[in-house]
Amino acid sequence: MRTRAAAIGAVGLALVAGPAAARVDPTPPGVTAAWAPRAPVMVVGARRVLAPARALRLGAARLRARGRSCAVGAGTPLAALEAARRAGGPRFSLRDFGRCSSSPRDAALLFVDAIGPDRNRGRDGWVYKVGRRAGTLGAGDLDARVRAGSPVLWFWCSAGRGGRCRRTLELSLAGRVVAPGAPVDVTVRSYDDAGRGRVVAGAQVILGAPRTLGAARATTGRDGTATLAAPPAAGRYPVDASADGLVGSFPQNVTVR
Repeated sequence: MRTRAAAIGAVGLALVAGPAAARVDPTPPGVTAAWAPRAPVMVVGARRVLAPARALRLGAARLRARGRSCAVGAGTPLAALEAARRAGGPRFSLRDFGRCSSSPRDAALLFVDAIGPDRNRGRDGWVYKVGRRAGTLGAGDLDARVRAGSPVLWFWCSAGRGGRCRRTLELSLAGRVVAPGAPVDVTVRSYDDAGRGRVVAGAQVILGAPRTLGAARATTGRDGTATLAAPPAAGRYPVDASADGLVGSFPQNVTVR
């Protein structure tokens, strides 16, 4: 079986090896021409976040690959990337290993070979995850359409030894509504391509805007948990997690009232 790195280098499709596919909805109920799910989207490059997490509408799009106009179906990971660009995210470029057309069914072999400053080279390149699992289909494949609300992450993969990409972080909150100054318990886990998770010790957790003086910070222990103090003022505050060598989490929100 080929590794993810081999798939990237030899063919250029954002595929991964292994039996676990991303959770998709190949036949979303009530699909119409105007159907477009809303989902969180984030783009993380080799050195920095290129598009912070935002909830976006993953509408159908027209993209160009080597001068050809390509229809891309709503709800696909490629539509998510285009939604991020339209919302102020990075430009990207495509190659077509098939023959894209005015039909989104022909977009299955479109390949993202560059996003922002990072262009695929050798064993390294761009991949996507839907939820906790890496995609096993082309990003424009209609069978890769995501469920509304499922996070779509595009991130730079430095395959390295064994052809494995960076694990991705996910945080969970013991409670989403707390009183002012109350403890906020957070658990941080990392996930591989197949969605297998484990707790992360030493992850940095921030409650509140990272650049504000009032942001609370903590480091997870051996069990992957950390406790922070909620701000004294009522409001809705983001919670983020990061760790060296791993892809940062999608933020979660805690409400203080």
